[in-house]
Amino acid sequence: MGDRVTMTTAMTTATAMTAAMTTRVTAAEDGPADGVTAEGAVKAAPAGPAHGVPDGPAHRVPEGSAHRVPAPRRGAEPAPSDGAGAPAPHDPRAHGFLPERPPVRAMIGTWTRLDAMARAAAVAPDRAAAVALVERARRAEELTALRQRVSRLSLRNAEAAAMRIAVIAVSCGWCGLDPQAPAAREVADEAFLELWAAIAHRIDHDQFVALPTLALHNWAPERKPRRHIPIDQLARTEALVPIVRWAPEGQPLSRLDRLMLAATRLEAHGIWLFRLADTLAGRSPDDSSTPTALRRLVRVQHALRAQLHAEAAELAAAPATPQQGAVLGALAEQGALEPPVLQAADAVLGIGGRRMGEGRRQLLRRHLPAQHRAWLSAMDRHCAPVRTLAHRGGPDAAVYREAQESLIALRRTYTALVQTAARPGTAPLPAAA
Repeated sequence: MGDRVTMTTAMTTATAMTAAMTTRVTAAEDGPADGVTAEGAVKAAPAGPAHGVPDGPAHRVPEGSAHRVPAPRRGAEPAPSDGAGAPAPHDPRAHGFLPERPPVRAMIGTWTRLDAMARAAAVAPDRAAAVALVERARRAEELTALRQRVSRLSLRNAEAAAMRIAVIAVSCGWCGLDPQAPAAREVADEAFLELWAAIAHRIDHDQFVALPTLALHNWAPERKPRRHIPIDQLARTEALVPIVRWAPEGQPLSRLDRLMLAATRLEAHGIWLFRLADTLAGRSPDDSSTPTALRRLVRVQHALRAQLHAEAAELAAAPATPQQGAVLGALAEQGALEPPVLQAADAVLGIGGRRMGEGRRQLLRRHLPAQHRAWLSAMDRHCAPVRTLAHRGGPDAAVYREAQESLIALRRTYTALVQTAARPGTAPLPAAA
């Protein structure tokens, strides 16, 4: 009898503790109704200086600085997925379009051959030298050996392999090819195309040879942090180095290296833009919280523009080569230099469809993974009511137009950064955004 009473008491206590823990976790996940924490730099006040970016170099942001985009709430992070299984549902409020974990820094086993090939292709003096590397690997049957092992890769390692494939493809001038198209075999090495297609199938992303892969999967912290921090905070607060360098080892980072790292930091600083997009989704234009969220969006976009200005000085002082200018030119021709965070802002404000046509907008999105494209399409639909402010008058409509103008200015600043990275070039670079 005494044992039964003791067991009942223990079960009652455990149930109460579970309920209390559930209440706390739910509160942490829900957060404020508008998706922005109170202590963040993005506040509800309609005016004030741009928050989120310090005046100094963007890759060494002090932890205690008041002028930075705050780290996202840990409760918003999705559960990590099994590396070999299906990914967890994507929640851009947790870390934007950055990968859920830092990219794989070192390949192992047979895949070290692909890593070595990518590193050599990145520093090749011209396209012919890069193509010669691929042909040499084909004659040694290395490409066939790699293709036979693609199915054994975890998803995370497959994404790491995709980044290295992308580096090789753009170095050889093949970034606009469809690896499964018969016409591609007349231009590129057939064994490499088969490996490329197998990797694309493994990650379920055909058009991955673009900035989202080349930048967001090609970085690592210079020093391993002493404690676990969210990935966007890691990319904001730590000095970053490329995994595959476009400059030879032992030499300063090139302009292309710095542009790709700048794009990664832009995504990390833009985490609040994804939160605000989620806040505005489905919101009526007459809702009193809509202009408040739009004002916050303006300040975030001003912060991202300041972030790019902070990157410009170091990028302009970095060395450049004609081959790197050719790489940037080829990517720009394919519309493959658009940062995902700018596409997220466009999905809310609708500028892309109006300024460059819906077809061009979808061409830019094809370089993103399927789950990211799906999220942008959902934002297109859910933010449509807010976009009706473009046809209205009054103070709320003025705030909406200010948000559009700040996004246009941000795009121009990014385009100028790309132009700087491309010099010296043999031809003017097409518009990057």
